[in-house]
Amino acid sequence: MTENEKNARIFKAFCDSNRLTILGLLQSGEKCACKLLEELQIGQPTLSHHMKILCDAEIVVGRKEGKWTYYSFNPEGVERAKELLKQITTVTSDTKECSC
Repeated sequence: MTENEKNARIFKAFCDSNRLTILGLLQSGEKCACKLLEELQIGQPTLSHHMKILCDAEIVVGRKEGKWTYYSFNPEGVERAKELLKQITTVTSDTKECSC
């Protein structure tokens, strides 16, 4: 997987209103999948889909306890996302003038 493909996963994680809602719920700390299901009023397969995208982007991590998974922010992944956004939105001075 190329660096750009890894970076695209991060941005994909932020491109859905349900995933943004999940991230908002995780701001107050770790949440059980059952609580996320209750808050979002979606089915378990839909939640699993969203959580896979968030986990693949390394923004969120899950841990199993019994039959439930508990989700929380992955501090390293969150920091990487912040740095990536900063990096790609920073204007550099070594741009060349157009010769057209």
